[in-house]
Amino acid sequence: MVGSLLLRGMLAGLVAGLVCFAFLTIVGEPQVDRAIAFESAMDAAQPGHSDEPDVESVSRQTQAGLGLLTGVAIYSASFGGLFALAFAFAHGRVGPADPRSLSALLALAAFVAVYLVPNLKYPSNPPAVGQADTIGARTALYFAMMAISIAGAIAATIVRRRLAPRLDSWNASLVAAAIYVAIVGVAAFILPAVDEVPTAFPASLLWKFRIASIGGQAVIWTGIGLLFGVLTQRAEKSLSGLRLRAARR
Repeated sequence: MVGSLLLRGMLAGLVAGLVCFAFLTIVGEPQVDRAIAFESAMDAAQPGHSDEPDVESVSRQTQAGLGLLTGVAIYSASFGGLFALAFAFAHGRVGPADPRSLSALLALAAFVAVYLVPNLKYPSNPPAVGQADTIGARTALYFAMMAISIAGAIAATIVRRRLAPRLDSWNASLVAAAIYVAIVGVAAFILPAVDEVPTAFPASLLWKFRIASIGGQAVIWTGIGLLFGVLTQRAEKSLSGLRLRAARR
């Protein structure tokens, strides 16, 4: 059962990743090219800059094509598998019993907890934004915020489940949401801010890049939630039909 769910989740993630690749190619990559052009212009303006072109270990064409496709596909398939495991735990315990509704709800929660909330504290940046010697610290801070956000979402879910018998579902959900907001709010206040955007960097370019990043994640989680729900709903109907036919014999 779990194995079939895991395979289904990875398949949904892979399909969502392909759609995300198309989206980022059209919407995101032009912003990356503009950011690289800005970075090159800034480097050329530095005193003592050499006019000789830098040797690229991986060409820009490969990065924007096969590299982007591979990265997005692996990312989406991996999170699709993790999503399937979360669905297996939640099904029958939390949320609606209908697989499509539960899948959509879990995908929305995952988008918020895994990406949106950490991204509000540490938003994604294009090339030319961020110092090379701080990339390790910035990555660690981002993943720390992500871990806190996921832990807060799990804690809020547990609280909602325990309060639901004593309160109605709406009030239990409000209490759980308040707990989650409090946890991530305190974390965002305590964790240090990171602001390494160059003064001359175009604000419109930064905005478009971050919107494209959010859009790509929205495409992934929407695709996983919808496709996984449909596949699981069909699988349950097929299984129910087999059991019914077996009982009639």
